[in-house]
Amino acid sequence: MSASHVIIGDGIAGSSAAETIREEDPDADITVITEEGEALYNRILIKEFAKGKLPEAPISIHEEDWYAERDIDLELDTVVTEVDTDAKAVHTYEGETHEYDKLLIATGGTPTQLPVDNSDADGIHHFWTFQDARAIRENAAEADTGIVVGAGLLGIDLAAICGAQDVEANYLMRGNRWWRYALSEDGAEIIHDALEEHGVTPVFDSGVDHFTTDDDGQVTGAVDPNGEEYDGEFVGVAIGLNFNTEFLDGSGIELDDGIVTDEYMQTNLEDVYAAGDITRFYDTILGEHTQNGAWGSAKEQGAIAGMNMVADDEEEAFRWVSSYSITHFDFPFLSFGHPTIGDDHAERKYSDTEWRRVAFKDGKVVGGVLIGDLAPQSKFKQLIREERDVADQKEVLLEETVDLDKLDASAEVESE
Repeated sequence: MSASHVIIGDGIAGSSAAETIREEDPDADITVITEEGEALYNRILIKEFAKGKLPEAPISIHEEDWYAERDIDLELDTVVTEVDTDAKAVHTYEGETHEYDKLLIATGGTPTQLPVDNSDADGIHHFWTFQDARAIRENAAEADTGIVVGAGLLGIDLAAICGAQDVEANYLMRGNRWWRYALSEDGAEIIHDALEEHGVTPVFDSGVDHFTTDDDGQVTGAVDPNGEEYDGEFVGVAIGLNFNTEFLDGSGIELDDGIVTDEYMQTNLEDVYAAGDITRFYDTILGEHTQNGAWGSAKEQGAIAGMNMVADDEEEAFRWVSSYSITHFDFPFLSFGHPTIGDDHAERKYSDTEWRRVAFKDGKVVGGVLIGDLAPQSKFKQLIREERDVADQKEVLLEETVDLDKLDASAEVESE
């Protein structure tokens, strides 16, 4: 009898798992369940769509026919209400029951709403799905003034959308710079200048005390904790994700700000796996549990989970150095690994649009940020994978052209 695989979530993690399972087991019974009304699309490109730079067509990755051709049952617009791990069954709001031999949970998260008055007003947008992008594109195209909240990698997408749509926007940040956990003031200054060139004004030591609305419930602006008022017909908020785990109450699956997995993407329960943003996975490089929401990481996790779901013997571990790029400006920007953690760092500014920062933990490279020149990324990723102790050789890593042969030969390679 064919094995039954149920996958909850059709993002890149869930879809990658389904594709891998089908490749590894042509006879497997595969069901993919998603709350969204459309099949897999490119979450990286939806920001270009929202900026008005791309039509809808290139955004889609899989049409519904793709699943049918691979004999994968795709259930769109379907809400999972319960996972019964004892009976090995998934229950939906529509009253359907899907029994499984192996289960993968890849439901991602829902954008966090600001806990302030009027945060649900019309014209306030959160950026996660294709539907979000459609609403953002339409609203931004009609707006003259805007407000962006959330000084991180999704927040800057919203700021770039304002710039592309000629919306005069204020970018309200709680700290003294953008992405202050990964960038120093020197690095952030490059981003601030680029934002201003695009008509977006960074406002530091700010935030939102409450939003203002008109009589129709449409947002008109925001008041920050300092009492400063800002006009905004368009508002974009990106302050994090709430992971979609409510339907797992009583399932026995271990949760800790997401779903806890080992390096094989398996949860604490046999035959239950998780992949993508929602996972707090065991990172074999760091030697601890962590999270990573990058597209490439989610795709690889899905593939690893799918492979292990059909494996009869030796499992494959997830070992990955992720990266995240921003393409909104005249210069490239890339973060790699885990740039916000570490106990030491090295950085250098090479020009008005070139800067580098490398983060270390226990002497080893764990992440960093490159602005302007992305050429060293492969070498830094290699150092992360090899777990080499190189923090005492910062000057070599900050040379404009990084030559790993210059590193002290005594810097041992701890892991291949």
